[in-house]
Amino acid sequence: MKNEKDTKAKLLASAKQEFMEKGYMQASLRNICKNAGVTTGALYFFFKDKEDLFASLVEEPLNTLKEIMISHYTEEMEYVTAIHQMKNDFTDDMEAVEELLHYIYQYYEEFQLVLTKSQGSRFEKSVDFFVAVTEKHYRLLTDKISEIIKAPVLNDYMVHWISHMQIDIFVHLLTHERSEAAAREHMILTMHYLMNGWNGFFVVPDNNKE
Repeated sequence: MKNEKDTKAKLLASAKQEFMEKGYMQASLRNICKNAGVTTGALYFFFKDKEDLFASLVEEPLNTLKEIMISHYTEEMEYVTAIHQMKNDFTDDMEAVEELLHYIYQYYEEFQLVLTKSQGSRFEKSVDFFVAVTEKHYRLLTDKISEIIKAPVLNDYMVHWISHMQIDIFVHLLTHERSEAAAREHMILTMHYLMNGWNGFFVVPDNNKE
């Protein structure tokens, strides 16, 4: 049992290096086995194919990130619905962002694989998934806020734009900033910018103006 665990660990370490250097499409299973010091038969004992091997590196971190994000969106929607007013305190949003950042940087290399090395695998559209989840949430949230404060409904273009922008912020951080501490500092400023912009979307028309 110990030998099997060791063999699998060697294969995963070798695979991560190969995928990081060459990307999913150009990575060689032969090289992965050679660098791990095992046979190709040993690889197929643990993994069905190249994509299964790649998934073994990135799928669990991705799924956990999805759960963290969806949990925050659910709590946010429940909060606005329950208190029946627009949020003015964004403390919980900053806490959620810090939680996301900390988790992402714990698995920095795995998310680098997803963002920059996954072309040709089923993970290459992961960013699109996160945008879609965010857009669905913001469509419901902005509609609820508009209903509560009697403001104009935000159009689909803007909902899509802010959803994409939010996810792109994280993508940009991960692909340009290796330090978690520096990323956190960048994100504090970014959040201030986003919060002010968010409030600007929900300006109630002054019907007394001529």
